[in-house]
Amino acid sequence: MKKIRLSPARLIALGFLAVILVGAGLLTLPIASPDGASFLDALFTSTSATCVTGLIVRDTFTGWTTFGQVVILLLIQLGGLGFMTVITLVSFALGKKLGLYDRKVLMQSAGSITFSGIGPLIRHVVPFSFAFELTGAALLCIRFIPEFGWGRGIYFALFHAISAFCNAGFDLMGARAPFSSLTAYAGDPLVTLTISALIVIGGLGFVVWRDLVHCRFRFSKLQLHTRLVLTVTGILIGGGWLLFLLFERNAALAGLRPGGKALSALFLAVTPRTAGFNTVDMAQLSESGNLLTNVLMLIGGSPGSTAGGIKTTTAAVLLLSTFASGRGSTRVHAFRYSIDRDTIRQASSILLTYLSMSTAAILAICCLDPVSLKATMFEVNSAIATVGLSLGVTPTLSAPSHIILILLMYAGRIGGLTFVLLFAQRRSDPPLDRPSGKLLIG
Repeated sequence: MKKIRLSPARLIALGFLAVILVGAGLLTLPIASPDGASFLDALFTSTSATCVTGLIVRDTFTGWTTFGQVVILLLIQLGGLGFMTVITLVSFALGKKLGLYDRKVLMQSAGSITFSGIGPLIRHVVPFSFAFELTGAALLCIRFIPEFGWGRGIYFALFHAISAFCNAGFDLMGARAPFSSLTAYAGDPLVTLTISALIVIGGLGFVVWRDLVHCRFRFSKLQLHTRLVLTVTGILIGGGWLLFLLFERNAALAGLRPGGKALSALFLAVTPRTAGFNTVDMAQLSESGNLLTNVLMLIGGSPGSTAGGIKTTTAAVLLLSTFASGRGSTRVHAFRYSIDRDTIRQASSILLTYLSMSTAAILAICCLDPVSLKATMFEVNSAIATVGLSLGVTPTLSAPSHIILILLMYAGRIGGLTFVLLFAQRRSDPPLDRPSGKLLIG
């Protein structure tokens, strides 16, 4: 029988689906939860962990046993690294070489631009990830061991370091108060800055870090992709920091000291990059702060990283294309490079796909549940961008709304455009040109 070869997008999508279903099966076991979780709760949690989102329907510490928490942690790690990365490393260990089809799948899974160097990139992904996660865990141990004791302190530090690097947002601070996240550490520089650094490092992408190391952190030598990622990331974090300080000084940050306000504002700018932790109550955000968070969540992190969203490069391409159109130019340039039209067209498609899916989901959930538009929009954007931030309404939603959020998290992890193309039949363009028609735009 001939081998059935799926497209790379469909193989990746089916792989994530298989991991989600296995995780849901494990979480439904009696040993996984103290009161016996329903299959829908287990499926929601497994999807959120595998898609490194962080939205939850039950508190991770009080709603799951240690076995359930370990399952969630493994799903986060597997979802953050990518299941294809793990499978490839096992193949390398068994002495198998990569074929052209394998390289094509891995190129899409890891976010690599070219086939060349995909093998070495995959070999370095796991050591690179573990190095940063263990470093972050060691720093968090300084705070958690005196507070929770040796055993639980080390466990908490490792769990939160992995969750932060993978941009997952799951936490065990239900040991303090259910659904409290990191609010107890709003003024703690060690915890806030360590978690923030892990989120940013994980959200840059493995290709970016390989390029940085290869070029010895010299900006002029970096690839266009790396330059755009670093520039947009810096603008979003720096600009978000200043705007949150301005918007929330008399709202979510009102009860904090100046140092705590600065740390919390920085964390507010970093965590919407699809991380999902919070050091202040998100429900206390001002209207401006809430809208800014929605924008940052939708943009997300960078391609080939553990983050979601439309990605920083997509936002950059769309903005540069808009500026070029405003100048009447037919070419789009960045750092003395020209951006091809296929990239611009794909960026537009990605944005429209995300906005269409978000709008449809918001309409459906508002119809199904008595939830405000503001809260619904926040939860939907958090789900499709795999962020995990919440205004606290997700656990109260009905089963159909939970299913909608599950589909959004899944679509956000594999990519909104890829999710739509999974159900589309690929067709080649006919070898002829249609007559051009004139339209009025704007």
